Parts: sequence; C-alpha cells; structure tokens
Amino acid sequence: MAKWGEGDPRWIVEERADATNVNNWHWTERDVSGWSSERLEQLLLGVRVEGSEGVCQLTDMSKLEGEASINNRKGKLIFFYEWQLRVGWLGTSTNGLKYRGSLEVPNLSDENDMDDLDISVSLCKDQPSTPLLDLMKRRGVPEVRQVLGNYVKQLKSEFSQGMILPKANGENQPEPAKKEQVKPKKTLISSPPSSTSTHTSSHSQSSAGVCIPTCTFTLTETFLTTADELYRTFVNQEFVQVFTRSSAVVDAQRGGKFQLLGGNVSGEFTQLVPDKKIGMRWRFRTWPSEHYAIITLEMEDRGDETELRMQCRGVPAAEEESTRGGWTRFYFQAIKQTFGY
Repeated sequence: MAKWGEGDPRWIVEERADATNVNNWHWTERDVSGWSSERLEQLLLGVRVEGSEGVCQLTDMSKLEGEASINNRKGKLIFFYEWQLRVGWLGTSTNGLKYRGSLEVPNLSDENDMDDLDISVSLCKDQPSTPLLDLMKRRGVPEVRQVLGNYVKQLKSEFSQGMILPKANGENQPEPAKKEQVKPKKTLISSPPSSTSTHTSSHSQSSAGVCIPTCTFTLTETFLTTADELYRTFVNQEFVQVFTRSSAVVDAQRGGKFQLLGGNVSGEFTQLVPDKKIGMRWRFRTWPSEHYAIITLEMEDRGDETELRMQCRGVPAAEEESTRGGWTRFYFQAIKQTFGY
C-alpha cells in the first residue's frame, strides 16, 4: 500500500479527515427504495382531475413494487430505479354517481423516458360504462406522467447530495443539476377559488444540524356548519378517524400527541381554544427528521357557516405544493364530503 505523500493518488488519504473514498474512485451506493415508495404514493394520491364529465381522483395504492438506488463511480452519478405501480381511482359524475377503476404503470424505470412510459386506465369489472373513463385517459394520464417525472427529478436532486466527495486536494467535484422543487399543476392541488395564500422564504435548522429553506402559506375555507362542530371535527379522535378513513391517535390537550393517515402525519397540539383556535406542531413522515411546521387554525362563526383561516409556517420549501394540496384534499375536502359541511 502506498505511503502518505507517494504512490497512486487514488489511495492517498492524508488530506482527508475521514480518509474514505478519496477522489471518488471507489464505487459507492445509496439505497433510496424506502423514500421512493413513500414519495411515489404521496405524489400519486395527490392527483385529481375535473371535466364536464365529473371529477376523478387517485385514492389508493394497490401495488407498489420495485427498488431505487444512486451509485457513484469515479465521480459520476448513476441512477437506478424500477417500479411497477397500480393505483385505484374514484370517479364522481355530475349527477353524483360513483365509479371505481384502476390505473397501472408497469415499467417506470431509468431505461424509459417519461414520454415512452406505458400508463393504462380501466374500470373495475363490475362497473358500467361511463364517460369518466375517457376523462381519466385524457387528463388523468398526463397528470400521472407529470408527477412521476417530478419523482425522478427529486430523486436526482435531493438524494444525490453528498454522494460526490471532495478530492484530496480540497477541490470539490461538480455538483449534480440544481435542485428542483416539485411543481404539480395548481389545478390539481391548490385550494378552491375562495382560498387565498401567500408565502415568504426563510431557513430552518433541524435537530441534525441541516439548514433547509422553508416557507409560509395561508389557506381560507368556508364550512357549512357551526364553529363548535368544526372544532370538534379536528380534535375528536372518532371524527378524525371517520373523515380520514383510517385509524388515528388524537390526544386533544396542550402537549397532546396526534398521529393519522397511517402514520404519515404526526405532531402535537400547542394551543386549544374551544370553538376558536387550534395550534399544532405538524409534520409529514418524509420530512427531515424532527422538523415540524407550525399550524394555526382560526375559526370565525358566522351563524350557519364558519370561516376557517389556516396559517402554515416552516414548511420545507420543496414540500410547499404537496403540503398545501394535502391539507386541501385530506382535511378540508374530506371533512366536507364526509360530514356534508
């Protein structure tokens, strides 16, 4: 083996504090299958399209099989991913009739361009013919293609950081392409026309010491119910389980913990003013470890309706759109559809 100061420079370690993989000569690999599974499900279940035929949205993952990894060889990043996906969809016609079907992606991989991706849509066998199937093919398929493209962009930006190490002479290898935020179309995940939102950029540091850019946004929504009923809907465990259609843990007291949507969402209550205000520390499972957003829900009772004003501070900037869309769909729309508010 070469001594310090002489021999093959690929093995010289004297100028590296960690003395590993000098000049990126060795093959290194990072498994990102777990993150990919969660991210694919999050992105796909945010797809919702509307047309003259009605509304269609992806509702559940019935198949999510595959793997993903990032490899570094001689300073060159190689991305590998291969997935087979099947997602259930629910369509609601303009006259209120509901239809179920499935959307399948058999070959999401690094060997196929997004334009060449096979995406098939069908109705369940017991469902009668409906124009909603054409809506899914015409508008749903392009949206799915877009969010899958966003997954690939995030894979190549977020998880490639740190894969290429500095050289022994202290010079850095070129970083991969500039990180891009997921930007699905506003029509899919933005709040209804009555909502307003603004955001300002800032930075937040997680417990691990990683500084990440964050943002703030607001949403306004009107519910056809009283403030006390709306307040109870957010803090009562049975109510939460009903509108999320999944098990939940909700300890409605200051400092009390909550967990819902299969553990994807968790946090704690920081302020509870009955029928008026709810404060919470809130996070999504894929966010940086121990990073929470600060959520404030203020309710104004207007007799037969209640205006809800929500402020969300400290959201990772790359997660702004998905967080905004998640609250709109999995909280606001779900509550209205479930309880008729």
